[in-house]
Amino acid sequence: MNAYFDNSATTAPCCEAVKAVSDAMTRCWGNPSSLHFQGNLAKELLDNSREAIAARLSCKPEEIFFTSGGTESNNLAVRGAAYQMRRMGRRIVSTSIEHPSIDETLNKLEAEGFEVIKLKVDSFGRINEKELFAAVNSNTVLITMMLVNNEVGTIMPIQAAKRAAMAARSPALIHCDAVQAFGKMPIKPSALGVDLMTVSSHKIHGPKGVGALYVRKGVKIKPVSFGGEQEHKLRPGTEAMPAIAGFAAAAKALPDPQKELERISMLRDYMVSRLGELDDIVINSPPDALPFVTNISVLGIKSEPMLNFLSERGICVSSGSACSKGKKSHVLLQMGLDKKRLDSPLRISFSRFTTVQEIDALVLGISEGKKVIRAVK
Repeated sequence: MNAYFDNSATTAPCCEAVKAVSDAMTRCWGNPSSLHFQGNLAKELLDNSREAIAARLSCKPEEIFFTSGGTESNNLAVRGAAYQMRRMGRRIVSTSIEHPSIDETLNKLEAEGFEVIKLKVDSFGRINEKELFAAVNSNTVLITMMLVNNEVGTIMPIQAAKRAAMAARSPALIHCDAVQAFGKMPIKPSALGVDLMTVSSHKIHGPKGVGALYVRKGVKIKPVSFGGEQEHKLRPGTEAMPAIAGFAAAAKALPDPQKELERISMLRDYMVSRLGELDDIVINSPPDALPFVTNISVLGIKSEPMLNFLSERGICVSSGSACSKGKKSHVLLQMGLDKKRLDSPLRISFSRFTTVQEIDALVLGISEGKKVIRAVK
């Protein structure tokens, strides 16, 4: 049987999203900025889609700005906040295990004269909150931290960022990359104390090429692209309505996040128990990781041959972030794992469509793969 466990990279589009994309392309294909009836239909669809994403975040529709995806949202949030706030300070605080769309943007800002602090993590990918408080000072203008790590599932203490800013009497804006958390756990930006939050469509069974940035009402950031009135000039350009409609439909189709979290936790625990029956399997994720993401190492077998073996049997996993293809995981490196574990990671990521039968197929595949690959060696 086919079994898909690379949901942290992308998810299969749900039928609701596919239908919404088709409808937007065949019925509401007008430009939302046009004043005729076809444009009005598209504008109504745009407004309804914005309301759907806002409802999932328990925020106001006017706080949602559509983008082309998580990478653009992260770039816009980090660069936009830094440029907006630079007269008040030059320090930015983040972590050493952020997604490349954050990490590389921070490197560029550092080259432009910003002071960037990347907090180190322990062997489970956790930062030390005392070090966070020590790093944030009155010159800090931005704190950016993912809510859930995309490779090991570590849940980061984003609420501590606001407390650190308040303790330092810092003007810092708080940005949260919630791409891996959105739709998988209860999220409310105001409760987390964040000013900016990134979410993405294709991680929740929506189409690729669309995401959103939450910007708390009253917060201003600089646009980084120019050329139109769309999205209140923060993200100009004709809105990708089919993708946006599909994103909204996928968001509305999501099950209750708390109940789904409980179901996925049981599936994760079942998988870990089954993997525990095999030798030379090490769990790299922390015990309290978001259960949708589990990182393991199959000691003595490099990732690529195991990935290929499983793929030939219809089982899809990954060795790390899809945005770092071909490179060793910077997350696992920062966690200080030994060479055996660094050479053999597998990221197993669930979705709302994951089943027990798929998990059984995965465990059997890993078991058989170990025997076959070692025999060849």
